[in-house]
Amino acid sequence: MNPGGDWIDICAVDDVPAPGARRVRVGAATVALLRPDGERVFALEDRCPHKGGPLSEGIVSHDRVACPLHGRCVELATGRMIAPDEGETRTFSVRVQGGRVLLQRDALRALPGMATAQCAASSRA
Repeated sequence: MNPGGDWIDICAVDDVPAPGARRVRVGAATVALLRPDGERVFALEDRCPHKGGPLSEGIVSHDRVACPLHGRCVELATGRMIAPDEGETRTFSVRVQGGRVLLQRDALRALPGMATAQCAASSRA
């Protein structure tokens, strides 16, 4: 499947547990693919804005992910911390097409070492 030049095919939607997360390596950076339910998938930089915890290892529930280091929640759609906490992590445009998860190429170009994108072997539900 060729999703077109603007989107990169990352993995099958079924590779991301629901609810749960999958860590994706994009060049030298990591992106957390987060799937709260069904076919909906969100993509955030895999780093909590407070303590740097890996969001891909957090608990996904109700369109939020809890940081595994301190339990504070980040909204999946915006990357913003839930009030009264402040801060946000970078979000990436996601599309699910034909059972595949696609990330927008232009947004990924800003990441360090962006040459390849593939699903990592580890995941957390």
